[in-house]
Amino acid sequence: MIRQAKGRTPRRPPKKPSNTQKDPVGVYCRVRPLGAEDEECCIEVISGTTIQLHAPEGFKTNRNGEYKETQYSFKKVFGVSMSQMELFEHVAKPLVDDLVHGRNGLLFTYGVTGSGKTFTMTGSPGQGGLLPRSLDMIFNSIGPYQTKRYVFKTDDKNGMEVQSEVDALLERQKRESNPSFPKPSTSRQKLDPEIADMIKSEEAYKSEGVDEDSSYGVFVSYIEIYNNYIYDLLEENQEDAIKPKWNGGGTPVRQNTEFIPPQSKILREDQNHNMYVSGCMEVEVKSAEEAFQVFWRGQKKRKVANTCLNRESSRSHSVLIVKLAQAPLDADGDNILQDKNQVTVSQLCLVDLAGSERTGRTGAEGTRIREAGNINQSLLNLRTCIEVLRENQMCGTNRMVPYRDSKVTHLFKNYFDGDGKVRMVVCVNPKADDYEETLLVMRFAEMTQEVEVARPVDRPICGFTPGRRHRNRAFKEELTRKLDERGGPIDRDVPAVINQLVHSLPPLPSSELTDPNDDITLPRLIEALQNRHRIRQMMIDEYNNAANRMKSMLQELDNIRLSKDDLIHEQNAKMANKDKIIQNNKAELDRLEKKTRMQEHKIDILQKTTKIYEDDKRSMKYELETRDQRLQRELSDKKRMEQRMHGQVTDTQYKWEKECDRRVNAMQVEMQNKLWVKDEKLKQLKAIVTESKTPGRPDPPPRQTQPQRPSREERLPAKRSASPSPVPTTTPVRPLHRRSRSAGGEKWVDHKPTCSLDLGTVLQPVIPNAIQVSAASGKALSKCDRYVLTHQEVGSDGEIQTKLVKGEVIQTRGGGQSVQFTDIETLKQELTTVPRRKRKSSEGAPANGDGTDGAWTDVETRCSVAVEMRAGSNMGPGFEHHGITKRRKP
Repeated sequence: MIRQAKGRTPRRPPKKPSNTQKDPVGVYCRVRPLGAEDEECCIEVISGTTIQLHAPEGFKTNRNGEYKETQYSFKKVFGVSMSQMELFEHVAKPLVDDLVHGRNGLLFTYGVTGSGKTFTMTGSPGQGGLLPRSLDMIFNSIGPYQTKRYVFKTDDKNGMEVQSEVDALLERQKRESNPSFPKPSTSRQKLDPEIADMIKSEEAYKSEGVDEDSSYGVFVSYIEIYNNYIYDLLEENQEDAIKPKWNGGGTPVRQNTEFIPPQSKILREDQNHNMYVSGCMEVEVKSAEEAFQVFWRGQKKRKVANTCLNRESSRSHSVLIVKLAQAPLDADGDNILQDKNQVTVSQLCLVDLAGSERTGRTGAEGTRIREAGNINQSLLNLRTCIEVLRENQMCGTNRMVPYRDSKVTHLFKNYFDGDGKVRMVVCVNPKADDYEETLLVMRFAEMTQEVEVARPVDRPICGFTPGRRHRNRAFKEELTRKLDERGGPIDRDVPAVINQLVHSLPPLPSSELTDPNDDITLPRLIEALQNRHRIRQMMIDEYNNAANRMKSMLQELDNIRLSKDDLIHEQNAKMANKDKIIQNNKAELDRLEKKTRMQEHKIDILQKTTKIYEDDKRSMKYELETRDQRLQRELSDKKRMEQRMHGQVTDTQYKWEKECDRRVNAMQVEMQNKLWVKDEKLKQLKAIVTESKTPGRPDPPPRQTQPQRPSREERLPAKRSASPSPVPTTTPVRPLHRRSRSAGGEKWVDHKPTCSLDLGTVLQPVIPNAIQVSAASGKALSKCDRYVLTHQEVGSDGEIQTKLVKGEVIQTRGGGQSVQFTDIETLKQELTTVPRRKRKSSEGAPANGDGTDGAWTDVETRCSVAVEMRAGSNMGPGFEHHGITKRRKP
């Protein structure tokens, strides 16, 4: 059987509040008094909204070692002289007003360990904190309008049901008769002396504008989050949440053999996507004393421990949830409307967060280290959620907020999504030992103030006429007064009234008949009955008249009420229009404020950027001035060097000109002498040739002498071309160059100018993998690694020679290319010529003038060569022969 694959549940889109108006999170600061007068203080209250932190001695916040003072602003700062009543009036009173009017609220305290968070939330006898004062204000506001117990009944899905008074009476009787149900505490019971006289009567507050046409019920639940587990503090039989009970054998004491883990509560989501603690006990309370008694019963079960910094340090986060159920009355204003959809449930969460701590300072060991780690981790996740919310709102991103990473943030995610008002009280300790932790708390508080929460939408009210309860009460009072005027009973039943009316009539005479002929008794009885009928008729007429007058009076009152209602509706419409205009103006102001904050943020960034650029500009300007000065010095040195070299060149040129003139004159004289000597030798040769000889064997020629090679000084300077070849002055030559690398794998730029001549030689420079160009360009150089330039010039012997100037292409810092020349290859072409018969007297004349000539110009050398011919040989005139040097006999 193929099992069908289970589909993944689609992700639910986030619930977006319909109201676009937002309010920032209200952050308040409270400074705790110092424990000792001589202790160093690091916090100073500057104004009602600003505090300043001073670095204690020995603590340096800047790298340069200077002390830095920082200021932080809050919505309100409460110094050491502020009372608990002033704190409640500014912080918690608006939240209680919203609770009574059907809106949610969240209030939590935040700070390091030992900063006074629990005292701020709970207080002490005579100095009640925010929690007892909030409970007192709730019951002072709704006291006359509370329902009887168990009329409102909670279900298991974070909802509220409404019961009739009969069902509520049965529920009360059932709970009173069953001993298993916990008995509700009443205000008549004696309070715990630790919580007695928390609030003075003159410090009581009351909310204004409470709906009199509704009935209210208050429910209280108290939980703690310990090691990221949720436990109910109001359960009757709550054991230690971490350590089970152990017997002597070392096994847990249970009913069965299996180990049962600590039972913690889980978080669920109701049909309105609100988070709640499933299975949490909710106790209905009818007075502030009863509510605080329930709270104190759970407070005694909260996890506390003794540390080095606090004698009673909270090891868990505690949450007191106050739910207020509100249901409208029916049209008669007598009973509660039996409609579950018309019930409005609002809640106020009062959270006492455990303080962040460092284990090195608290001296925690074992279990305390794990507790501190879980506390710090949950607070870190709260900070992360606030940072992501702030980034999404200010930068327009859509990052997922990690609410589920901690039970604290997961429980209150609806408040940050716009389900109620959020306020935070930051408690700080001004002593110098807590400076570093306080600095982190201040930064978190400053960041939290930038988070905006959507303003909750007012819930719609039922369509009944307002003032129903008051009219019903007035009608009952008027009816009682009328009955009192008639002498009727007050607060009696209908049979007693009838009996009194019967007794008010004339008494009947005796109706006993003793004689059949009695004519007196019957007429007397008839007369009495007629008299009573007349009186009864008069009473009926008087009653009808009174009823008519009462009816006309009621109609008149109704007409007056209707006119007043019309006037009220008209005024309400005008007020609604005004409220709409005010809301639009507020929305526009919020938008402009947000835009102003964004512009200020951008201005700060631009100012910082401008400052950085100015610093760079100053540094670059200083560097430029330094380089200009160095360049000026180099230019002045260069000018002095040029002047000195110019003087030396002028002197050297003058000396060489004189030397050249002298040598030219000497050379002319020498050449004239050589010509004269050669002419003389030629004359002698002619005489020898023309001289006749005797027949016979010719005389052996004199021993041939080897021609002497002229010395370096005797050689004539080589002839140069009229236009000397250009020599690349900037080409660095590699001293260790062995052979050309033109046949390598690099890519070359073959630069051949258009003016180059085609010599038609067999050997041509062929460069593989090369780009041939007629003019070098940056585009061609960017594609290659090597560069070669073909240059032609006339050599010293009058022949054309080709030079290959090679170099490497180098990338410059500006993104361009430059060529660094490395070596030069020279290709030379020579032409073979026929030997000339002209005498070389003018080519190789010696410079010393000793009379010696070349190998074929002097007479001795020419006479030492003979032609050897044999008889019968073919050699003769016209045949090519070679001159052989005759050997001289030894």
